[in-house]
Amino acid sequence: MPLAAASADTGDTAWLLAATALVLLMTPGLALFYGGMVRTKSVLNMLMMSFVSIALVTVVWLAAGYSLTFGEDAAGGLIGGLEHAGMSGLGPDSVQGTVPTVLFATFQLTFAIITAALVSGAVADRAKFGAWLVFVPVWALLVYVPVAHWVWGPGGWILEKLGALDFAGGLPVEIVSGASGLALCLVLGPRMGFKKDAMRPHNLPMVMLGAGLLWFGWFGFNAGSALGANGLAAAAFLNTLAAGCTGLLGWLFVEQKRDGHPTTLGAASGAVAGLVAITPSCGSVSLLGALVVGLAAGVVCSYAVSWKFKLNYDDSLDVVGVHLVGGVIGTLLIGVFAVESMTGGAEGLLYGGGLGQLGRQLVAVVVVAVYAFGVTYGIGRLIDATMGFRASEEQEQTGLDLTVHAETAYDHGVLGHGAPVSSSVLSHAQKVTPQA
Repeated sequence: MPLAAASADTGDTAWLLAATALVLLMTPGLALFYGGMVRTKSVLNMLMMSFVSIALVTVVWLAAGYSLTFGEDAAGGLIGGLEHAGMSGLGPDSVQGTVPTVLFATFQLTFAIITAALVSGAVADRAKFGAWLVFVPVWALLVYVPVAHWVWGPGGWILEKLGALDFAGGLPVEIVSGASGLALCLVLGPRMGFKKDAMRPHNLPMVMLGAGLLWFGWFGFNAGSALGANGLAAAAFLNTLAAGCTGLLGWLFVEQKRDGHPTTLGAASGAVAGLVAITPSCGSVSLLGALVVGLAAGVVCSYAVSWKFKLNYDDSLDVVGVHLVGGVIGTLLIGVFAVESMTGGAEGLLYGGGLGQLGRQLVAVVVVAVYAFGVTYGIGRLIDATMGFRASEEQEQTGLDLTVHAETAYDHGVLGHGAPVSSSVLSHAQKVTPQA
């Protein structure tokens, strides 16, 4: 992409700096959200999978990811070139629109980071940490980067040829993470005790804190995607708040009707479902549309999380039920609720646009989901065949915190939930557990 010979707008730059920091905060927020949802014996491992994704994706993005995503199209709308490999040519005076190009690149990096971290929730409690270290950079280059180029890159086929809309990442973030999570949990198989043992969240206050940080960061995610301090950013900001609220209320309504009691986990999950769904549509729909999008996601996703028990795939922390399903809902409903005042042209079915935009959204959803699932499944199978992707039975029973990281989140219950422990693990526990 040729760099514009212009100066950065200070207001837009200040807002995008703040938005970038907000989106980066979402990954530690996700770590807490996921960490609270697992059992005590694998809390630290869950946190580590998110935090290490920050480091791995950053290195890959700076080396080649940004260039392949936002470089000049090199293959008919499928992938960018390598002219900016190593961030070459992106000096402090280079401008992308009204912001410094290096800031734009950093903002987009934070999207890639959290997408990788999201996938970890599907394989919680049972993935080898070493295999995760291999998986993340390969997956980022082969799955996230191409899809991001299709949707946002210059010449990307979804953006410029198909004409599907995605304001802040329903396709490359939500649907990609959900479809990839489904593929990976099929590669690893279900956890020991799946559908038999109670696998309740061990710390619901941590889950709520993580959800709050995610919601806070989501304003940077969605409103920041306007790439300026302007009316579109303000509208996306309000739409994000509204959808999160109706998602929360929709999920609680289903819980009350179905189970007889609303839960804190349901409140957190419903808010996230609404935020997921509004991500692609926050810059395309009116406030009324945002309220409906969030409500639809809260209701549908509250049912979708139980599909894993019927279809026998162990999506540990409901990446499929919330991010894939929520992402599909939000992306498709653009074709129903898009308004010209937000999109600058395209209109949804309810506003006189006919079925055309809905059809384009559907094509994009299907292609992205199939691509992400297929390539991720292939990567997962290759890693599993060469180094093994699943932790050993002993590690899974004892807990990944102690056996992999030589640490425990809590002083009590070091050896897990009554699982049999070998003499080697017991000896290791005695070395790392503080003595009175």
